[in-house]
Parts: sequence; structure tokens; C-alpha cells
Amino acid sequence: MQNPLHVITESLTAHSALGILINIVDILLVAALFYHLLMWAKGTRAWQIMWGLVVFSIIVSLSNFMGLTTLSWILQKFVYLGPVAIVILFFPELRNVLEEMGRSAFWGRRFSFLAKEDVTRVVNIIVRAAMNMSERRIGALIVMERETGLGDHIPPERVMEATLTSDLLETIFYPGSPLHDGAVIVRGDKIVAAGCILPLSSNPGIGTSIHTRHRAALGMTELSDAVVVVVSEETGNVSLSHEGRLIRGLREEMLRDRLIALLAPEEMTPKQNHRPNLFWKRRTTEGTK
Repeated sequence: MQNPLHVITESLTAHSALGILINIVDILLVAALFYHLLMWAKGTRAWQIMWGLVVFSIIVSLSNFMGLTTLSWILQKFVYLGPVAIVILFFPELRNVLEEMGRSAFWGRRFSFLAKEDVTRVVNIIVRAAMNMSERRIGALIVMERETGLGDHIPPERVMEATLTSDLLETIFYPGSPLHDGAVIVRGDKIVAAGCILPLSSNPGIGTSIHTRHRAALGMTELSDAVVVVVSEETGNVSLSHEGRLIRGLREEMLRDRLIALLAPEEMTPKQNHRPNLFWKRRTTEGTK
């Protein structure tokens, strides 16, 4: 028969080791959370707000340390409003994070099946139209919807539901057309809307040299996972925006390669033609309603 004291000692040791392991995992998870939070906020409006909160916290601590009773009392009242203020200040950023979590979750991937060749055909149509408009200095803004639905940016009077062709894209953006100043939204192989007004980027770090179309492209890709092609009417340069970044001065092959990489990843081989594809999800699901 085992010594009861020995059994108790072993049990405490095991629990102690387990407790240490849990604490280590806890610390690593918190460190990873803060790291990703900082990386996510850096270079955005949230980064400046976070620094403002840090400065406010330092002032509160100093007022308590120096015994400034009145100032400390006033600041403490603001502290009580902190959680509500954070939600209000970071609402766009919080929405982006939650949308990103929803896009990456396995349960959110209920897509229809289409071959990579169909994506390539659509990319070729968009690239051909963009290059033709670039040569003639015709401004254009083409949004390709992916996992995040863009219905909020489509007014009822702008709905089209037309088959995507390069001629139609060039006609829409031709100067003098009633829809040429807005954006075209592409869902699968359909133009679902034209003349749409997109949100402009609020990122203060993009500078003043970025014109309205490019700001709109950045604004859309900051709020969604859409891919946006921009043609400048001033220079004819073709740009691509994705995930809040802007790549400028793309030539035909570069634009085609980047679009295919974003809309039809390389891992989708010919043998995997029925693999789910984000770009096509919205088109087929809405067509079955």
C-alpha cells in the first residue's frame, strides 16, 4: 500500500507542473495577441488612437502620483467611459477584424465549385479592358467582389446584372457616360452594378498625391477583401489595390499574374477544378435563390 503522504506529494507536484504549463501557454497567447494587435494597428488610424490612449493613461497615473485630486477625479470619470469610447473609436477596425475572422473560419467557406479556367477568362477580360482604357487615358474603377459581400455599396438604381465583357466595361467608363465617374462591381462573370460610390480611405499615411479613384480603391480594400483595378485618367497608369495596399504602374502581364494569384490561387491545379473559390461564391449562391 502506497504511503498517503507520498501520493499527496506526487499529486501536488503534478498539479504544480500542469499549472506552470498553463501559465506559460497563457503568457504566450497574450503575447501573440498583443503582437498581432500592434501589427494590425500599425500604419492605420487605430495606431494614432492607441497612442492617444497611452498618453491619456500616463496623465492619469501622473495625476494620481502627484496628488492632483481635482484633475484625477475628472480623469477617472472619463476612464469609466473607456469601454464605450473604445468601441466607438475603433468600430470600423473592429468590424474589419470580425469580418476577417469570419472569412478565415472553416464554417464560413460554403462556396460553389468552378474551374480555374473560368477565373482566368474573367481576368483576361478585365485586363484587356484596363489596358485599352489605359492607352486612351480613360479613368476606370473595377471592383471584384470576393468573400465579403458588397451589397451595401450597391444602390438599387445602380444594379445591372450584365454579362462581363471588355466592350461593356469600356462603354461604361467612356467619358460622357452617366456611369463613368463611379465604380463597376464584378461578381463572378457578371457586372452586378455600375456608377457606385465607394468609401474613401481614411488612412492619413497615404499622402496627398493619391487621387480620388485610388483613395476609393484603398477605402474599399480596407473595408473588405475585394480586389480593385484602377486606371488613371491623368497618366493612364494601371494600379491594383488589395488589403489596403496599392500597387501602381502595372503592365499587362504583371496585372494578369497578380489578379490570377489573388482570384485563383496556384494550389488550384487542373485536377482540382471543383475546389471552392472565394471569387465565385457570391455569384452562384445568389443565383440559386
